[in-house]
Amino acid sequence: MPAQFIEVPVIADVVGGHTGRLDDFKGGVESVIRLRPEFPVETLQGIEQFSHLQVTWFFNLGSPDDVALHARSPRDNPAWPATGTFVHHNHRRPARLATSFPRLLKVDGRDLHVADLDADDGTQIVDLVAVFQEMLPRGPVTQPTWPGEMLADYWRDASER
Repeated sequence: MPAQFIEVPVIADVVGGHTGRLDDFKGGVESVIRLRPEFPVETLQGIEQFSHLQVTWFFNLGSPDDVALHARSPRDNPAWPATGTFVHHNHRRPARLATSFPRLLKVDGRDLHVADLDADDGTQIVDLVAVFQEMLPRGPVTQPTWPGEMLADYWRDASER
């Protein structure tokens, strides 16, 4: 029988950057992804040659009670259609995981200095990998209009908040 649950290690933590679990103005903020000491520094060897990282993080600052297994309007805005749990990019999904693609600014030992990571200070990282252009989505990416409306200010510079 397939497993219903899996265990994944927390490999790093977000230091600095965003606080307050805000929805928008995520751009221009710098933070550090600090690799935990049980992972050798050599696991990062060569990563400085890449411009971006793919970071999978856990919504540990939320609660399992926040999970919502039903269709609902994004950000509770009735102007946008009710969509299912697996359409939303937030902490209300069962695994409470997110993926971000921050720019890698520099590497200093176990510290990966990044910009445009939309995880808050104290967030737990469960995986990271260098972005290979060849592994990005193939073909045109399509979506309805509401995500563009909802996220119009998502990557606006945080200093404009």
